[in-house]
Amino acid sequence: MNARPEPVDQPPRVALRRSAVALAKAEGRALRVFCGLFGFCLLGASLTALKSDVLRPSGAVPAHIAGRFREPTGFQQSSSGQHFVFDRRAHTVYGVDAQLASSWEIIQIGAEQGRIIDPTAFAVEPAGTFVVADAPNNRERIQIFTPAGFRIGGFLLPGRLKPRVVMGNAVLNGIGSLQYTGTSILMSQPETGALITEYALGGGVNRTIGRLRRTGHEEDREVHLALNSGVPLVDPNGGFFFVFQTGEPVFQKYDATGQLIFERHVEGREIDQLVTSLPTKWPTRQTSEGEIPLVTPTVRTAAVDRGGNLWIAFSVPYTYVYDRDGDKTRTVQFRGAGIIMPNSLFFGQNGRVLVTPGLYEFRAGEAAGAGEAGRGGQTRAMALPFRPVLPILPVQPLLPSLPQ
Repeated sequence: MNARPEPVDQPPRVALRRSAVALAKAEGRALRVFCGLFGFCLLGASLTALKSDVLRPSGAVPAHIAGRFREPTGFQQSSSGQHFVFDRRAHTVYGVDAQLASSWEIIQIGAEQGRIIDPTAFAVEPAGTFVVADAPNNRERIQIFTPAGFRIGGFLLPGRLKPRVVMGNAVLNGIGSLQYTGTSILMSQPETGALITEYALGGGVNRTIGRLRRTGHEEDREVHLALNSGVPLVDPNGGFFFVFQTGEPVFQKYDATGQLIFERHVEGREIDQLVTSLPTKWPTRQTSEGEIPLVTPTVRTAAVDRGGNLWIAFSVPYTYVYDRDGDKTRTVQFRGAGIIMPNSLFFGQNGRVLVTPGLYEFRAGEAAGAGEAGRGGQTRAMALPFRPVLPILPVQPLLPSLPQ
């Protein structure tokens, strides 16, 4: 190393605490500085990078209630504490009380207004109004409801649903990507030439945000559009995230005016094999609109917590967490009865994340150990699996002895 460490004047205990926090936040970047002095630091940092936080449930919808649902693919909560369960296969939205003790039907199956048929997506805003996207006669429809289930608005989108991005039998592109702010609806519609389309509640387009990325498949329009599909998300601190759901995982952050702030390529050893095995050709399905490629997602779902951190759940059982500056801060695994690969994430009250499948609640800030669910863990910023390396005091040079 060319530069010598500066002297340290603060007490050793204070220096240790500050060093620990700095090292945790920087994800080991400070360790690399000291590895030139101590070779074993590099090994310690590598072993730390392999660790992930295991979250275990702090609660769940009881079995006698969950048993009435056929395929719950959405589990969200309003500021009043009421939960909402979106049962896609039953074409129904249920209410569940704040104590998870009782449930009731809010919206039932049907093609007419005020009911839902072939639903693909669902979103709740804090006041409790919610939207459901469905497809009567293969027409994309958005409906807005009160917490009690009264229809207060909605609109049809032009054209017909094109299932470009599928996970199982669920369509994720188009209306399947919707997010609801309470005053507008966000969707991924790359056919508009933009990444995010913001709709007014009456169905008019407010604006579009973001440019399509290069895919190498520009000559095949449907593949190109599929590889530009993603999840638009609202940052509670202002602005938006867009997570590309197919192809190489990338996300972008925009400010409230729609200007790009930064782009990040998502990398990590947990997803290396997933990324290196991405296909270059996809099967097609014949539809009334012609042949449509069926592209499977790299990212199953994504959400932003109340602190503005972005959570990205992949098609392998890992979730990465990025802070507001786009730096990866955690690798998370959700465990219930077994390992969970989330198909929906929602941040409810008291720092809890609601997850399907399973209708579980997790404490987002805790990593559960081998003990009880939701206990025995701390955030990685405060519990380091290694001892921080303290700065080394400068060594005073040895002066030659003067002759007697």
